[in-house]
This record gives sequence, structure tokens and C-alpha cells, in this order.
Amino acid sequence: MSLKKLWTALRGAANEGVEAVADTQAIRILDQEMREAKQELQACDESLTRIMAKRKLAQGKVDSLNADIETYTNHAIAASEKGDDALALECADKVGELEAILETEQSILASFQSSEKTLKANISKAKTNVRRMEQQIEQVKATESVQKAQVAVSTRHMGANSKVKTALSSLDRIKEKQQQRSAELEVAEELANEENGSDLDAKLKAAGIKSGGSQPSGSDKLAQILAAKKAQ
Repeated sequence: MSLKKLWTALRGAANEGVEAVADTQAIRILDQEMREAKQELQACDESLTRIMAKRKLAQGKVDSLNADIETYTNHAIAASEKGDDALALECADKVGELEAILETEQSILASFQSSEKTLKANISKAKTNVRRMEQQIEQVKATESVQKAQVAVSTRHMGANSKVKTALSSLDRIKEKQQQRSAELEVAEELANEENGSDLDAKLKAAGIKSGGSQPSGSDKLAQILAAKKAQ
């Protein structure tokens, strides 16, 4: 193998090792990322709370300015109707001053409202993504647990099958040995009978040629006794 191919093989093995470690730690990494995402969302909620508080204060200022403008506008009208032009002019100047302040505060309020709206939308979207990711992680965890259980059951099943096969093989060997031993015993008995002549006697007896030395019947014995007495 060339050095280039060897180096490629080593890099492939290293990559596979890295991927195996990454896969093993995948769920732990996802859990950590979810914790960090929730911490970021908590910080966003705190920022949103501060912006909403500032928007509320700005709204209060705008409402107060509008009320003051309305009040001084009415004062200007009333003073003019009474013929007090100096007082009416002073009230009108006050209205102009308040309107300038109102314009600035309305700009600030609009900025807070825009930030609040944008931040709310982004936080809502992020929370939806986090919830979806949590569901996927739980699904991955559940699938991982099920697959581990299946692997364990499959492994035990394979082990049990292997043990059963081994036991059956042992039984077959035992039966074979027993049959071999029975055959050997039968052959040994046949050889012993041939040596003692019992095999031939058995064949003659079976053919009715030899009685095999059986004991005579009672009538035969009586006939023998009477014949012996007459011979005396």
C-alpha cells in the first residue's frame, strides 16, 4: 500500500472515530444547547420587560402632554374670548412649547413600541423553535432507549439461540455415542455366543432339531419307571 493510500485510510479511521464520539455525545450536546437557549430566552424576556416598562413611562408622558396641551389650548381660547390677548398669547406659547416636547416624546414612544413589537415576535418564534427542538430531543431519547432495549433483547435472544443450539448439538452427540455403545455391546454379545456354541444350539432348537436338554414330561417319566420295573 502506498503512503498516500495509507494516509487516506488513517484519516478515514480518524474521522469515523470522531463521528462515533460525536454520535455518542449527541444527546448530551443537544441538552446543553437547549439549556443555553433557554438562558438566552430568559435574558430576552428580561430585556423585553425593561423595554415594556420604558414604553409604559413614555406613553404616560405622551398622555400627560396631550392633556396639558388640551388644557392650555382651552385657557388660550377662554382668555381670548375675555379680551385678555396677553394671557391668551402666553397660553398659546405654552401650547407650542408642549407640542415640541410632545413630538420628541412621541418619537421615543414609537421607538419603544417598535422594539417591543419586534422583540415579542422574535421571542415568540424562538420559544416555538425551542419547544419544537425539545420535542425532537425527547423523541430522539425515546427512540434511543427503545433501540437499546431492542439491541439488548436481540443480543440475549441470539445468545439464547446459541446456547440452545449448543445444547442440541451436545444431545445429538450423546445420542450418537449411546447408539454406538449399544451397537458395540450387541456385537460383543454375538461374538461371545459364537465362542460358547450357544448360537448354534439356539439355531438347532429354533429348527426343532434339538430339544435343548429340556426336562421330560410327567407321562414320559412314568413310562420309563414302569419299563424299568418289568425288566426286573
